[in-house]
Amino acid sequence: MAQDTLREVTTSTVPHRILGKTGEQVPILGYGSAPGGMGLSDEDAIALCHKVIDQGVTYIDTAPGYGRAHVQLGQVMAERRDEVFLVTKTAADEAEQALKVLENGLKDLQTDHVDLVYVHSMGNRDVDRVLAPDGALAGLREAQRRGWTRFVGVTAHNAPWRTAHVLREADIDVVMLAINFADRYTYNFENEVLPLAYERNVGVAAMKVYGGARGMTYQTPRTSALAAHGSHDHEAALRYALGLPGVCTAVIGMFSEAELVQNLEWVRRFTPLNAADGIALEALGREIATEWGPHYGAVE
Repeated sequence: MAQDTLREVTTSTVPHRILGKTGEQVPILGYGSAPGGMGLSDEDAIALCHKVIDQGVTYIDTAPGYGRAHVQLGQVMAERRDEVFLVTKTAADEAEQALKVLENGLKDLQTDHVDLVYVHSMGNRDVDRVLAPDGALAGLREAQRRGWTRFVGVTAHNAPWRTAHVLREADIDVVMLAINFADRYTYNFENEVLPLAYERNVGVAAMKVYGGARGMTYQTPRTSALAAHGSHDHEAALRYALGLPGVCTAVIGMFSEAELVQNLEWVRRFTPLNAADGIALEALGREIATEWGPHYGAVE
């Protein structure tokens, strides 16, 4: 799709929330760049990102491991860095490695700083090493001192106890958690981590709101894990995540303008689930959780 065509849609306001102790106002819909970086041509991915920003979705999430996403976003950031809240990640346990990954990422992103950088996937990290004086979080605090990032945090798909441990032991700004109404019954970030984040005024970004891409691969456009259970459940899933205490934004990976338009429609009319909706979703969530099992990795 040509970029000028993508820019024809009139921008409407996207609701915003305060991202915890950062004090930043961010849209309740964030853009996940993995599908673009791994499943779209550079031309289409760049055009889609411009459209995303035009529509007020200015929380832009990426990572070095998302194929060409950093390089693609670099083309956009060269023009529009000041318009977005830019987020990246570093899959590292050690400070030196975390700093090296971030420094390389900044070059690809064509910027001298990001707004937020996460230690990525705490379920696969050595939590004691991450928290050590020469660990990844210390490295990111050094990056903060150098002006490479404004805020620091961690992401987690599984093993919620590790993120809870980080929240108890370290002063971080934001967490990004796999949250959906089915995985609640497998990983339970809702009870294991969210209360700690809320208590400490740590911002919360929800990911995998629709269960993630099927098979967790993005090389070609594909439906979400939740799609097998009916597309009508997607809006309910978004309402579930955004209705949880402390959740500021839901980061959704998108392959197309049509997906962007649909998600925008849902967030613009967002209301929390009522009691009856919640009860119905609970039963469905338990059923789906039994089918999915621990699909992001070990619970403990």
